[in-house]
Amino acid sequence: MTLAELTAFASRNPVLSLTFVGLTVAIIVNEVVRLTSGIRQIGPAELTALVNRDNALVIDLRAPADFAKGHIAGARNVQMAQFDPENKALAPAKALPIVLVCYVGQTAGLAARRLRKAGFTHVSVLEGGIRAWQAADLPLVKGR
Repeated sequence: MTLAELTAFASRNPVLSLTFVGLTVAIIVNEVVRLTSGIRQIGPAELTALVNRDNALVIDLRAPADFAKGHIAGARNVQMAQFDPENKALAPAKALPIVLVCYVGQTAGLAARRLRKAGFTHVSVLEGGIRAWQAADLPLVKGR
């Protein structure tokens, strides 16, 4: 495809061309923000290694009913509405690696940004959330 053909296509299909450019820019901006945020996206295997090797604190942000149905062993349940990085109970955990878990990883990303803003340095998010954990066929603990 030549530049002349590309220009002709863009002039015949301006909406499609602008949509393509907009989506491309959005993807690039999203990746740059993700890479510069200081928040690591980790998989289930890396989460297991962090817990075993570095005694990572796992915080599950799902609703209590979902947490009771099945959660990662040792995880603490904190609802997003009650999540406060300035809480004095979290102050000793600033030196620990913290891994945030939600259902698919979206809510955990918001909480991770709040922790980074509050001065926590070792913040990670379980990429894909608890669904990724289940897809990796890893065990869940039932109950509180």
